[in-house]
Amino acid sequence: MDVLAKVRNVPDFPKPGIQFKDITTLIADGAAFRAVIGMLADRYKGARITSVVGIESRGFIFGAALADRLGVGFVPVRKLGKLPADTLRRSYALEYGEATVEIHKDSLHSGDRVVVIDDLLATGGTLRAACELVEELGAHIEEVWVLIELAFLPGRDKLSKWKVHAQAVVEGE
Repeated sequence: MDVLAKVRNVPDFPKPGIQFKDITTLIADGAAFRAVIGMLADRYKGARITSVVGIESRGFIFGAALADRLGVGFVPVRKLGKLPADTLRRSYALEYGEATVEIHKDSLHSGDRVVVIDDLLATGGTLRAACELVEELGAHIEEVWVLIELAFLPGRDKLSKWKVHAQAVVEGE
């Protein structure tokens, strides 16, 4: 399936010059969404994954569906202040400022094998912070999976420590 054919491009969102990749058109198409989750499940069915880690918010959509298909737990990585129990947190640089993500301290353990999921790999800051949190809890990252990679941005460079798979790659905008 051509993932990019199912994703809507929204020019100048959230600011001028940005070509936003809107996945709502893909997930609204039941057959397309089912196909993506099927590809994910086929990719990881023999990998002995014990948990799926999804990054807020669109990583929740794909991650929770995959966890259900694999029969394993789902672990959310959320923006600062959204998780109710004890957390670990990691901050990362944005174009203008800083952001922070958190994970529950008791969500993963040594020996866990996880796949970390998000919808888009752009600059890589959020994914790197999430992966560092997963490893701080002692879990092993089998792979980082994204629906779309913007290859013209340096995101993959920030993730060189981990195996990364992009379902679709955008070479230039």
